[in-house]
Amino acid sequence: MFPMKRRDFTKIAGLGALAMQSFPAFASIEFLKNKPSESARIPLGLCNHSLRGMNFNAQQLTEYAIKQKLDSVLLNTLQPLDSLEPEYLSLLSKMARDNDISIYIGAGSISEKSKSFSSNYGNAGTLLSEGIRVAAAVGSPIVGVRIGGIDDRYMDGGIEAHMEAVIKVMKSLRQAALDAGVKFAFENHAGDLRSEELLALINETGTDICGSLFDPANALWAMEDPMEALKILGSTIVCTSVRDVAIWETQEGATFQGMAIGEGILDYPLYSKTMAELCPGVPLHVETISNSARPTPFLKPEFWKGFPNLSAAGIIVFLNLAKNGKPQEIKNPPAGITQKNFDIELQQSELLKSFEYLRINCNAGLKS
Repeated sequence: MFPMKRRDFTKIAGLGALAMQSFPAFASIEFLKNKPSESARIPLGLCNHSLRGMNFNAQQLTEYAIKQKLDSVLLNTLQPLDSLEPEYLSLLSKMARDNDISIYIGAGSISEKSKSFSSNYGNAGTLLSEGIRVAAAVGSPIVGVRIGGIDDRYMDGGIEAHMEAVIKVMKSLRQAALDAGVKFAFENHAGDLRSEELLALINETGTDICGSLFDPANALWAMEDPMEALKILGSTIVCTSVRDVAIWETQEGATFQGMAIGEGILDYPLYSKTMAELCPGVPLHVETISNSARPTPFLKPEFWKGFPNLSAAGIIVFLNLAKNGKPQEIKNPPAGITQKNFDIELQQSELLKSFEYLRINCNAGLKS
């Protein structure tokens, strides 16, 4: 257990309050004119990583979600929680319930072999046990978990060694998950898993205790067609984190970059419609990560050491997307604005543009 920090539970940081005033929720007359049918609307939420520059804690993120009339908040690790004590979690849960907000809890990497694994909470089993307890306390239907990132594909044993390790730890806590009424939501994170690998992991763990936390942009990171990956994972999806993406060819292969939803290459109206059919009721948690280009140097022979079983047929759509894409420029702060303040402003702008696009075009958001 961890002691509760001395922080006023209901008080939001001055920066957060200022940011909410500076970037109010987008209003659109066109949305009112073309409001989609209420019968098929999709819950809309945010992932805490979208507001990483603000360093909000869990209650501040929930307050932000209330202001933006969202349906849920995804905390992709336990870090935003000021405490794991029952009293703190009870207050957070009450705050969310009173404002009709669902909280989705993540524990982060549960592969001790991964560079991304944190031992702050003990070993992987202890971390996952805490994740289950915290999820039950705040009413989260899932505990979000993952391996780490694309670098883990190049470690001894490849990605299969990580898969074996995480399956073992999840199976060891099978009864605890069932008793708590939560599922492990396993994420395709930063290019670590392709959809067919994630599906195999879920099936081996057991679909009664494990589903997927699907990120379509991360599917592209693993050289997949995001729509095809969505269809492969289908009804196993119990949580999401979403953003748009741009991709273009380079001399070493390709580069991609996160974008505000509606400004990249993904067809979000079709994506949202398909998701609503395959996994109805699962929220779209917006996780915008813009202004940060990532290389995929697939023309370098050493790159394929991380994907020894992947055939050329598995990346055809990816290659076509890169071929037809246009390079994006990195934005820099104007004179007189610090990098930190510029990043905070850009993160909020990208997030709110994404909310607006999803509400207008994708039947997202249960609240008016």
